[in-house]
Amino acid sequence: MAMADAAIDRDGRFTYGDYRNWDDGERWELIGGQAWCMSPAPRTRHQEIQAQLITALRIFLKGASGKAYDAPFDVLFPEPGEDDDEVDTVVQPDIVVFFDKSKITEAGARGAPDFIVEILSPSTAKKDLGDKFALYERHGVREYWAVDPDAEVVHSWSLGEDGKYARERLHAKGAEVASTAIEGFSVDSGELFAE
Repeated sequence: MAMADAAIDRDGRFTYGDYRNWDDGERWELIGGQAWCMSPAPRTRHQEIQAQLITALRIFLKGASGKAYDAPFDVLFPEPGEDDDEVDTVVQPDIVVFFDKSKITEAGARGAPDFIVEILSPSTAKKDLGDKFALYERHGVREYWAVDPDAEVVHSWSLGEDGKYARERLHAKGAEVASTAIEGFSVDSGELFAE
């Protein structure tokens, strides 16, 4: 089964209460109660890019109020008043940054991160640019980067005053990609995509 396809052996609507009890050795996400399998493991290039970005973020944020985490790290997106066991949307973005430490829990985080990075693969691109884009916008993630290793581009969006993502910025290989949510943080996409 492709990662972008909903899980065939997890039919129905599920919550974090269900998800926490699954012990099948697989990684899962829930989006609107629908289960998505996160297997197989990401490709080597995906892992290299993720390692570069999380290292750069952790060095940049050292001593600052922000904290960076990488997958697997559960992020719950509750509706107002929802208990954890009722939450039907739990994702594991490749990288998240939180400035509000009250959102960090023993098991991951509850509420929108300030910054999210998803590293695209052929099997996840549709979900990352569709379902997750809409989810992150709706819940107020201030900035979203989608890194495409195959096309060697970084797509980035920043949340506007209207609660919608402003027009996409596309950064080709060699461009400096500056964050709007993490003041002063940027990466050289040439180095990011170097073989």
